[in-house]
Amino acid sequence: MRTRRFYYLLMTALAAGGIAAWAWYTEPSTVFYLTTGWLIIVAVLLWWGNRQLTLRFDKLMPWNRWGNLRFFVHLALGLIYLLVLMNLSYLALKLMLTTAPPTVDQVLATNVWGAMIFIPVFSIYFSLHFLKHWRRSELAAEKIQKENMRSQLNSLKSQLDPHFLFNNLNILSALIDTDPLRSKKFVDKFAEVYRALLQSKATDDLILLSEELAFIDAYMYLIRTRFDNNIQFTRNLKAGYQARMIPPLTLQLLIENAIKHNVIHDGSPLTIHLLQLEDDYLMVSNTLNEKNHKDGRRGSGLLNIQNRYAYFTDKPVRILKTETHFEVHIPLLEIEQA
Repeated sequence: MRTRRFYYLLMTALAAGGIAAWAWYTEPSTVFYLTTGWLIIVAVLLWWGNRQLTLRFDKLMPWNRWGNLRFFVHLALGLIYLLVLMNLSYLALKLMLTTAPPTVDQVLATNVWGAMIFIPVFSIYFSLHFLKHWRRSELAAEKIQKENMRSQLNSLKSQLDPHFLFNNLNILSALIDTDPLRSKKFVDKFAEVYRALLQSKATDDLILLSEELAFIDAYMYLIRTRFDNNIQFTRNLKAGYQARMIPPLTLQLLIENAIKHNVIHDGSPLTIHLLQLEDDYLMVSNTLNEKNHKDGRRGSGLLNIQNRYAYFTDKPVRILKTETHFEVHIPLLEIEQA
């Protein structure tokens, strides 16, 4: 606001200085000074009047509710204001220069020239104001959209806790009866995993891939305890992967999804493999031995991941399925995108 006012004052000062310099060289008559002063005053009052109209209309007739009507009402009132300003100020100028009142031709010429000047000036003023309002509305809409997406992301993250807790409490319940020593170690690991889970919810929305893998190492201990040697987990990552980022718990969701939808027993182990691809994607692949889902439901894990990635990047989550394997390719994000 102050910058814009300074700009207007500077332009006025430069214009006045130019007129003064020209007058000093040409030595014009008193009529020139009075006419120049009249035009400057009219220009300043015209700007001030339109500024006041804009401020009033922003409160009484905002653009988002009264768009077209506001434009025409503002145009009509601005034109009326200009004509009143031009006629009264011209009458005062005329009486200062001569005792004769303005003639009809002079009044008509004043109004015609005033309208010819006002319409393009108003159009420029309106266009600049509309552009400013549009940019402000765009920023506000973008902010609201981001807040909504962040709220949805937090809601999606909150869905992970009950399922995760329920599964591992079931495992612990079974271990207590069959192997008390292993159950104690399981409790320690479970506490470690759950502490990491809570910390991930308290940090930024993206975490380093190395941090996610450290969490997965502890998480896989819980899974192996449940399924013994019927789940194998391998990974093949390139040097420098620590600089990449993903939404927290993404790998945990994919592993959980593979376990949920596949038959796992001694004769049909589940193999999960991580492979870093050339196009900044991480492939999470698992062998396929699907359960029969009579109700046709496939769960919300993959949709959860897709929704979370949509918040951070335009890169899609790719899902591929063959007769023997199920693959999910997730984008590896740069630190600058966090």
